[in-house]
Amino acid sequence: MNLSTLLVFIPACFALNMAPGPNNLLSISNASRYGFMRACSGGLGRLLAFAIMIALAAVGLAAVLHTSELLFHAIKIVGAAYLFYLAVQLWRANGDSPVDEAAVSVGVGRLARQEFLVAIGNPKAILLFTAFLPQFVDRSGVITTQFAQLGAMFLALECVAIALYCYMGVYARRLFAKPSGKRLFNRICAGLLASAASFLLVARRG
Repeated sequence: MNLSTLLVFIPACFALNMAPGPNNLLSISNASRYGFMRACSGGLGRLLAFAIMIALAAVGLAAVLHTSELLFHAIKIVGAAYLFYLAVQLWRANGDSPVDEAAVSVGVGRLARQEFLVAIGNPKAILLFTAFLPQFVDRSGVITTQFAQLGAMFLALECVAIALYCYMGVYARRLFAKPSGKRLFNRICAGLLASAASFLLVARRG
């Protein structure tokens, strides 16, 4: 992969990483409730889901999503339902609970599972990998190797995005320090997650 390709790929890729999708909104919410490190560690679930999607795109399974209307709709309905569930839980969250007490009852595994399910329940993500990554593959070289390299860079930049969004969540926690402020912030995040679920429901394969 030459330097000119990287100079185009990295900024474009990072713009996708930083787009305010469901997982990034979830990172903000988790960081505001459970702290920076716990929310960042939970992002490992998202990375696993994306790694699986990149592998599936590399072997061509994404073509099935392009052609199977039933499979596409089944995945997006399940994903949207889970986002609505998270939105309801967040809306009902108690703003009086200190962050440290909440962190004791919620482990990293649960946050990682949330991140994984939100990511894997979005069929548009695997189609994005299918449409975006191949544009930077040199057909004259080893395609699988290049796909692996591009996927690894995407995941590395995703780690940066996770950290940045978690930092936003910590800053928001300080901004909304009072219980009433926490409840307001939780409900704003709940509304955004519900909106993301609604957008997912009306998403087309494209």
